[in-house]
Amino acid sequence: MSSDHMEQNVVDAGEEDFAKRPLLKSHLGWEAFRSLAADKKREVLVDCTSGSSSYNASAILILSTLLADRLRRETSSKRVGIVLPPGIGAVVSNLAVTFAGKSSVNLNFSLGREALESSIERAEIDFILTAGMVKKRLEDFPWTDRTLDVGVVLKGFSKLTLALRSLALTLLPTSWAASWLGIPRKGGEGEAALLFTSGSSGMPKGVVLSHRNILANCDQVRDTKLIPSGETLLANLPIFHSFGFTVSIWCCLIHGVRLVTVPSPLDVKGSLKAIREQGVTTLLGTPTFLRPYLRRAKKGDFESIKFVIAGAEKTPEGFSEKWEKEAGCIYLEGYGLTETSPVLCVNLPGEQDGQSLRRTGAVGKLLPGLAARVVDPDSGEVVPPSQTGILHFRGPNVFEGYLGEPEKTAEVLDEDGWFATGDLGSFDKDGFLRIEGRLSRFSKVGGEMVPHGRVEEAVAEVLGLDSGDHPAVVVAGRADPAKGEALVLLTTVEIDSSELSRLLSEKGLTNLWIPKEIRRVDEIPVLPTGKLDLKAISQLAASD
Repeated sequence: MSSDHMEQNVVDAGEEDFAKRPLLKSHLGWEAFRSLAADKKREVLVDCTSGSSSYNASAILILSTLLADRLRRETSSKRVGIVLPPGIGAVVSNLAVTFAGKSSVNLNFSLGREALESSIERAEIDFILTAGMVKKRLEDFPWTDRTLDVGVVLKGFSKLTLALRSLALTLLPTSWAASWLGIPRKGGEGEAALLFTSGSSGMPKGVVLSHRNILANCDQVRDTKLIPSGETLLANLPIFHSFGFTVSIWCCLIHGVRLVTVPSPLDVKGSLKAIREQGVTTLLGTPTFLRPYLRRAKKGDFESIKFVIAGAEKTPEGFSEKWEKEAGCIYLEGYGLTETSPVLCVNLPGEQDGQSLRRTGAVGKLLPGLAARVVDPDSGEVVPPSQTGILHFRGPNVFEGYLGEPEKTAEVLDEDGWFATGDLGSFDKDGFLRIEGRLSRFSKVGGEMVPHGRVEEAVAEVLGLDSGDHPAVVVAGRADPAKGEALVLLTTVEIDSSELSRLLSEKGLTNLWIPKEIRRVDEIPVLPTGKLDLKAISQLAASD
C-alpha cells in the first residue's frame, strides 16, 4: 500500500500540532504544585471515608510536600509502592512521590499473591506507602520489609512544622517555593508512574507512563470541556486502575475539579450519600459498578449529577437507555486502555454544528491530539476506517513500553509510535468509534470471525437471562481440527442445546455462530474488577 493511500486511511484529530505543546515537556509534580498554589483556599477534596473531611489546596500542599521530604530521606529507590483506596491518603501519597522526583506504583491489591509478588519484584519496590487498616485487612499481601503508615505520618506532624511550612508556602512566590522544596520542573518522557494491567489474559504487565503521557491525557480531557474547572467528581474508582489514577487524581488536581472520595465503588450506599450531601456533578464508573446504583438509589439521589462517564468495559446493549430513564442523567460511554494513559475517545453532551456529540453504541470521537488507523487482522494492511479491524492509535498519551519486556513492547508498539490495541472496531462517517471487542474474544470458525460478546448477548436475549451482578453465560473458543476453532458456551444455568440452537436460528444467527458445546459451571470466572477472567475461561473451555 502506498504511503499516500495509507494517510487517507488515518483518522487524525490534530496529533502533530498537539505534540508541539510546551506542556508536554513539563513535570507532573510541577503542574500540580502550580495549580494548587494558584488558589490555596480552594476546596480540593472531601474525603467521605468516615464522615466527611474537607481539605483545601493549602492543606494538601503542606501535607504532600512534608511527606515528600520524608520519602527523600527514607528511600533512594526510583519507585515507591502505594497500597491505598481513594481518599486523602492516596492523593497526598501520589503527590508526595511525584514531588520527590520518584515514580508512583499504585499496586492492584485485588490481584493474587503470585501476581503481586511478581509486580513488586519487577518494579524493584522496597518501600510501600499504606495505612494501618489497609495492612490489617490485606493479610495475604506480600508486604516489603519497609512500609509507612501514611495516616500516622500525616497526623504526626507537629503544629510548629505545619505552621512553618504553611508560612513558607504563603510568603514565597510559587516558583521560589517549588525550587526550595525541590519540586522537579522537567519530566517529559521520563517515567512518572507504573501501572499494572488487570491480568485478564495472563500475568499483569507493567505499563510505564511518562510525565508527557499523563499531562497529555489531562490536557486532552480538558480540551473536550467534559469536566471543566469547578465541577465536582465522585472519585471511588481504584487508584491502581488508569481511569481512577489519571482522571480522578491528576486531571482534577491540575485543572481545578473538586474531588469527593469514597474508598470503593462497591460501597453504593456510601457513594449515594456522598453524591447527595456533596452535590456531585460527575460520576465515573464501569457498567459492572454502575448497575447496583439503579437498585439502591432513591428519588432525588441523582439530582445534582449532570452525567455519568462509563468506560473500562463495553456497555451492555440497552443499559445506557435504562440508566438515563431510571437515573435521569446523561450516560456517556468512553474508551481507553492503560497503555494510553488511558482515555482515547468519549461521547460528549450537547451538540456542535447541529450534530449531537454522542451516539448510542459508539464510544465517541477521538480526543484532540490523537491519530487512529484500522488494520486488517489477517493481512496486516491498513484498511479504510469504516472497515472493522484492529485499532491502532498514535499520540503523546501512548505509553513508553512495558517494564522489562522489550519483546512484548515491540509486539504492540512500532517504530513510528503506532500502538496496536488488540481491540477490533471501526469508525463511522462522522468519526464515531464503535468497538466490536477484543481480538482474543473472537474465534475464527470455518474462516469466519465470530465475536464472543455478540453471541453471549444473543443467548442471554433468547433465554431471557438477566446478567445482574454476575454473568450467567460466557462464550470461549477451543481448537477444532475441522473448523479451526469451535465455540464453547459456559453457563451457570441449565440450557437445552437443541432448544437454544432453534431459538438462535430464529433470531437470525448463522450456524457458525451457534455454540454446539454447552458446559455447566458453578460460576463464570471474573476478576475482582468485574472483568471476565479470560485466562481462566479459556482453560475451562479447553479442558476435557
